[in-house]
Parts: sequence; structure tokens; C-alpha cells
Amino acid sequence: MTEAVGRTVAGSAGAVPEQGPRAAGRPAARRFDGYGVLITGAGRGIGEATARRLAAEGARVLVTDVDGGRAEASAARVREATGGTAEPLVCDVADEESVEGAVAFAVERFGSLEVLVNNALSCTPEPALPEEVRYENWYRDLEITLTGAFRCSRAALPHLAAAGGRGTIVNIGSVNGEQDFGNHAYSAAKAGLASLTRTLAVQSAERGVRVNLIAPGTVSTPNWAGREADLERAAKLYPLGRVGLPDDIAAAVAFLASTDASWVTGITLPVDGGLLVSNLGLRRVLSTDGAPSTGSVPPTD
Repeated sequence: MTEAVGRTVAGSAGAVPEQGPRAAGRPAARRFDGYGVLITGAGRGIGEATARRLAAEGARVLVTDVDGGRAEASAARVREATGGTAEPLVCDVADEESVEGAVAFAVERFGSLEVLVNNALSCTPEPALPEEVRYENWYRDLEITLTGAFRCSRAALPHLAAAGGRGTIVNIGSVNGEQDFGNHAYSAAKAGLASLTRTLAVQSAERGVRVNLIAPGTVSTPNWAGREADLERAAKLYPLGRVGLPDDIAAAVAFLASTDASWVTGITLPVDGGLLVSNLGLRRVLSTDGAPSTGSVPPTD
């Protein structure tokens, strides 16, 4: 799989022309001129793609990651790709002092904070049987994925509220928070993040801050390195015939963070190639020729 413009993306019945936001080239609009943006977990993957997209549209971006080397390398790539402002900073979302320091750094450096993107996560591989799940893994996944997002939102909200109606939080959830795709702790954390999005949205609305969540499906990020065959198989279960790219998610973040979405708050936006609305695997099982069935599923009684 590749993110390069004009190449092909494997993963359906055959290679398909690359689709998604980068197929049309760099965005021409500059919806984020003057914005200060803080992104967690931005050392690679979705976080880096989001930093690149927002910087290309004029934002001044603080690229944070628990790994300082990743943050520095990511920020350098963003600057090279966009010519924009991207500064690295170590931030551990599990540490209150680290989070408050990152928010303070962004406000001091950029003069304001308009956008927070909660992208940091922990997804520990675990057995299917609940009794075999280790509590330390459970606590870690919830601490970083759910509590970390709350910790960052709590620290950022006073500054977002001072942004003159431009303040917004975009949480990166998952289809795991919407349906069963395995992994008890990670899925529970993402489901909790969707609920937190709704409560924060309502309680922040009077302060002029919008809060929304994106629920990505399978996205080809460095976390999948060495598992390209799994991505190929997964692509066949997506109605649009491919897995996602980080830039697909970044484009959705850019919409929700911009004033184009000024009357949108509290939603979960699936960016999942049609996964959540389909039963493609079941339809194929029930078909006679291996192609998706066009008929209905037989009654269960």
C-alpha cells in the first residue's frame, strides 16, 4: 500500500487507482490561517498526516508524541512537505504535568489554541478470553486512550473557549467503539471516548467549543508494518474495496476542525469505507458463487 499521488493502492479484487484526499494534490484552501493546533500521538500515521494537512492549510501545529525522536522527525517531515509551521514536543498523555506543559507551550508559542486533536492511543494485543486479560494492560489502554483524551481536553478547554468560537476538539475513535472487532480494553476505551465526546460537546457548546469524533476503520499505518497480507485480506471486507490511508482520516479532521463544520458537534463520523453499514463477509458466505449476495439473508426462525 502506498500514499504516493498517482500510484495504485492494492487491496481489492485488483489494484485500484489511488483515491482519497491526496489523489487531487495538496489542498488549495487555507482554512486554518492563524490557528494554533495541538495533536497528540503525532509522531507517525494518522497524527502525522493530520499535522501535515492542517499545516498545509495554514495552521501552526504542535506535533506531540511520547517518543521525542518520532515527534522531531514527524515535525521535520511536515515542514518539508508544507513549508508551514510544525514544532515537536514530548507529551505523555498519561501524565497531567506533561499534558498541561504541552498546552501551555502551544499557547505561548502560537499565541492561541484553536484545535485539539486527541489521537494518542494504546492498543495492547490480548487474548479473546476475558479471564486471560492482564489488568495492567486493561488499565494502560484505558489510561492512555480514554483518560488521556479527557486529560488533554480538560487542560485545553479554557484556551479553546477563548478562541472566539473557533475552538474545537476532534477525537480519534475507532469502529471498535461502535461494533465488535475484538480487543476488550481498546474497544471499551474507544466506546468511552465516543460517549465522552457527546458529554463534552453539550457542556462545551455554550463556551463556543465544538467536540466531535472520527471512527476510522482499518487504516494502513506503521502499526501494520509486516502485516501487508492482513491488510489485503481486510480490504476485501470493505465495500469501497480498500483499507484507509492516514490522509483519509486527516481530511475528515480538517473538515470537523474548520468553520465548514460550524454547526456540527457531538457526532461520531465513521470514516471506514462503508464497513459499519455492511455485512459483506456474511453476504459472501451466503452467496452461491462467492460474490456478494444481492438477496436478503434467510430468516433465522
